[in-house]
Amino acid sequence: MTRILIVEDEADIADVLRDYLRREGHQTDHVADGREALRHMLETPPDLTLLDVMLPGLDGLSVLQQARVHTQHPVIMLTARTEEVDRLLGLAHGADDYVCKPFSPREVVARVAAVLRRTRAPQEVAAAAHGMELDESCWHASLGGQPLNLTRREFSLLRVLARQPGRIFSRARLLELAYEDDVDVTERAIDSHVKNLRRKLSQAAPEHEWIRSVYGVGFSFEPPPAPAAPRG
Repeated sequence: MTRILIVEDEADIADVLRDYLRREGHQTDHVADGREALRHMLETPPDLTLLDVMLPGLDGLSVLQQARVHTQHPVIMLTARTEEVDRLLGLAHGADDYVCKPFSPREVVARVAAVLRRTRAPQEVAAAAHGMELDESCWHASLGGQPLNLTRREFSLLRVLARQPGRIFSRARLLELAYEDDVDVTERAIDSHVKNLRRKLSQAAPEHEWIRSVYGVGFSFEPPPAPAAPRG
């Protein structure tokens, strides 16, 4: 389930957006303060943030600018400002899209869908580009044509990691994304699943370490580097 953070200090607008997004199957969180929004974006990055520009505590452009140092998840700016310079500032700071108030909630939902498609497409093919195939319909994974024989829990973990190569996930975030409905999985179990994944990936491709440990932080999926282009 896609998790969307709504950062909007007008409760009526936030309620409408939440209702429309939930109808489309998204999970939503809502905060009304810029500093609280920044904390959420850094500690538990959502799949997408709808970020108002005019916020108490810290304005949306400042939130975006500080967040982009640490997270690249998609952000759509929401604002009553219509001047071109404000739109350009948002895009310059790393916004993926920009919607001016007043807006139709259906338009926002459509923009969310479009941005998610655009930003997820490279992530979902990243693993396949390196010989890894993940078939969610039957929980089947292979590397270089060799089946990995993963358990369902191992598959869920690999799917989350492989969709965003290079991104470091904490154990708590992996637990939330890979095992949202699996109450039997704990943060301690993440280490066991990662160990099993490494072993099975190594059996198929021993020349590369696919999952990197970042001490005190978590884990990231690391595809092998692209071969150097031939000279001449």
